[in-house]
Amino acid sequence: MGIMSVPSTTSRPVAANSVWPRLEPLLPQVTKPIQYVGGELGAVVKEWDAATVRWALMYPDAYEVGLPNQGVQILYEVLNELPDTLAERTYAVWPDLEKLMRAHGVPQFTVDAHRPVRDFDLFGVSFATELGYTNLLTAIDLAGIPLLAADRTDADPVVVAGGHAAFNPEPIADFVDAAVLGDGEEAVLEITGIVREWKAEGSPGGRDELLLRLARTESVYVPRFYDVDYLPDGRIQRVVPNRADVPFRVHKRTTMDLDAWPYPKKPLVPLAETVHERYAVEIFRGCTRGCRFCQAGMITRPVRERSITTVGQMVQQGLEFSGFHEVGLLSLSSADHSEIGDMCSGLAEQYQGTNVSLSLPSTRVDAFNIELAQELSRNGRRTGLTFAPEGGSERIRKVINKMVSKDDLIRTVVTAYTNGWRQVKLYFMCGLPTETDDDVLEIADMAHEVIRAGRAATGSKDIRCTVSIGGFVPKPHTPFQWAAMERPEVIDHRLKLLKQAINADRSLGRAIGYRYHDGEPSLIEGLLSRGDRRVGAVIRRVWENGGRFDGWSEHFSYQRWVDAAAEVLPAFGVDLDWYTTRERDELEVLPWDHLDSGLDKDWLWQDWQDALSEYEQDDCRWTPCFDCGVCPAMDTEIQIGPTGRKLLPLTPVNGLKLSAGAQQ
Repeated sequence: MGIMSVPSTTSRPVAANSVWPRLEPLLPQVTKPIQYVGGELGAVVKEWDAATVRWALMYPDAYEVGLPNQGVQILYEVLNELPDTLAERTYAVWPDLEKLMRAHGVPQFTVDAHRPVRDFDLFGVSFATELGYTNLLTAIDLAGIPLLAADRTDADPVVVAGGHAAFNPEPIADFVDAAVLGDGEEAVLEITGIVREWKAEGSPGGRDELLLRLARTESVYVPRFYDVDYLPDGRIQRVVPNRADVPFRVHKRTTMDLDAWPYPKKPLVPLAETVHERYAVEIFRGCTRGCRFCQAGMITRPVRERSITTVGQMVQQGLEFSGFHEVGLLSLSSADHSEIGDMCSGLAEQYQGTNVSLSLPSTRVDAFNIELAQELSRNGRRTGLTFAPEGGSERIRKVINKMVSKDDLIRTVVTAYTNGWRQVKLYFMCGLPTETDDDVLEIADMAHEVIRAGRAATGSKDIRCTVSIGGFVPKPHTPFQWAAMERPEVIDHRLKLLKQAINADRSLGRAIGYRYHDGEPSLIEGLLSRGDRRVGAVIRRVWENGGRFDGWSEHFSYQRWVDAAAEVLPAFGVDLDWYTTRERDELEVLPWDHLDSGLDKDWLWQDWQDALSEYEQDDCRWTPCFDCGVCPAMDTEIQIGPTGRKLLPLTPVNGLKLSAGAQQ
């Protein structure tokens, strides 16, 4: 459905012309025009003709969400450090600009030099969530690239999917040329090298030969080289290569020694307001806590820590360059870093007397302590604190392997309150396997006790907590990949009961905020997360019917997805419930079984059985190996400290120097 009238050519353009002269007159007519302007501190614009390989990188959401994305920023910097390679960024345009671009013939463009995306060699799209799939189709179509990979020619860029959702790219297999599983730093360098060599040879064999060279690496998945056969009941019979020189399984990439990859060195400083405005440093990658719902923890194994000295150097360099006033120490479980105490105290000492504050993302209840609380609040600025018990009852926390007792939570939150915090956020999920109404109602009891204990410990009534509820979505490569989803009306019923229970005691309920996501978006996310190639037709129908920005509640339409599924799926002998509320059995071929995250499928199945038996699994960082399969399969190992070193440099920073233009 190529709506843009872009002339088709058989070879790549010699140079990309800026669309800015056509775009600029449209910007006064749209909301937040500054998000399309570019020119941020940290942005890179290189000469088109000086580059051999050219990447357009996209986070398929609005600028305010996409710009802070750590993955895209890292790849942008890694690629632009290569002298013969150019990387620029593009984001999803809001519907108001999309309409004007279609009317005036302006194609999808990069914000760096406003070059047409179609002129690049590679179009890399990083998905954190499957709800960005309709935005992918908008970007491809606006770019003048054929929607279907099968219809593309040598004139079109190779569309490459990455990010966590790429661990099951089957729902978008018709629309992407390739997918990369796992860490991107070394993967994009390898892909760049393959494209460079292919172009130097005169592009032999055209697009098909280039894709074949990528597939032969065994770490780039090219869907067109695999056929899917189905059984009469709709299940998959097998997924097999349709060429002899293509691997049966595609393996994820794992970047070891994070100290050798200290990115981002020059973080992008946004011009428009964004969801995160801070210098974020990833202090370790991977997690072995074993939360059974958590795809990120499962697919990023093993744990690889960045050393305390590298973190210190990255923070110093990143703050001096950007002028940010907040440092986010990021990972899936930051307080588990073997040197987190020394790291926080060292940074707090180094930036004492400045306006720099430290923050941790969602913090494990059992890893937060008084010392950490004091260091995080040293400079007087207390960033938000979020704790994630995930399940309301002790029983359900055993099911999901998130063992935190109610006493642990109360003790931890009281520690925060007595160290000056007046507001904490507690995150839970609804719709978990084996969950009952009573499991959810225990969230209200927990929240009430948090307020009571906080008031008692501080002698103040100025204590608040926010209960935030997300819907459970079973994800590929987790023990819950076989689980049935709960129907939206059941989720919504439990959320209503919970709200009533929280407000049953008015004195306590007044101090408790309540935020939740209803069950409908979760069900659609479940369709997309565990879907196969047949779901691509649903995505396309939703997009043709106006679906955009499905991750935003004000743009999401549940009915549009339900209607599209009802129109498209019966022809395949399946329906929406078949993909979502149906439990899978042990022997079913799952759509992603040919994509190797390193996790042994038998181990995942056993952990699913352990969940149903309410059996807890320990963390292999501190206990013997549980044979999940990752380390031997990926030829990797856990890399953790402590290094025994202190944060360097130790000299305090007085009046932090900011780069010109960074003090906005």
